[in-house]
Amino acid sequence: MRYGLIGATGRMGQEIKKAFEGHVLCLKVDTQKTWCDETRPEVIVDFSHRSSLSDTIELCKKHESALVIGTTGLNDEDFLMLKELARKVPVVQSYNFSFGVNALKIILASYSKLFEDWDLEIIEAHHNKKKDAPSGTAIMLQNTVGRPCPMHSLRIGGVPGDHSVIFANEGEILSFNHRAISRSVFAYGALKAAEFALTVNNGFYTFEEVLQCKLKK
Repeated sequence: MRYGLIGATGRMGQEIKKAFEGHVLCLKVDTQKTWCDETRPEVIVDFSHRSSLSDTIELCKKHESALVIGTTGLNDEDFLMLKELARKVPVVQSYNFSFGVNALKIILASYSKLFEDWDLEIIEAHHNKKKDAPSGTAIMLQNTVGRPCPMHSLRIGGVPGDHSVIFANEGEILSFNHRAISRSVFAYGALKAAEFALTVNNGFYTFEEVLQCKLKK
């Protein structure tokens, strides 16, 4: 696979390069420059900052590359741009490319109605350099449950990502917890999303659909 990488020198960029070992990095973008060799990237991976989104979309259009995007803090206008791009190339978007979190999303979508009269709160913790709060994953999980709830954010140390979805009534508590031990889980998910993007038609996809495709095999 020939791939491009936005934010190539960042922490996630380094993890993605490790996960994509054996594939060809033919385009990379960092704060200093853009570099490209003679070949067109089949897919571009972006886990950087939403301020780079417009440039990333233009690169996808220029090279007719699929896009795997894990950037957080996107707004409605950003999603409109991504869905417009998806008319031309496959786009896989998620706020979390962990298999575990997306399996949790599937579980919540199936069973959260059982707890619709219970109290609900979400707690998330990330490293102290993460700027957006609550996390995109916390928002994604709340949207999956389908009702608003209090969300609590911690920005401490080097935590890659912890999320807890807690239901409670007067007599019992049920909590769903996910802990990312290493950023490598997100990079591995990005690799699976990139492989998926090369097998599907143009369109807008979630990482949950990548997981569902794996379940069908």
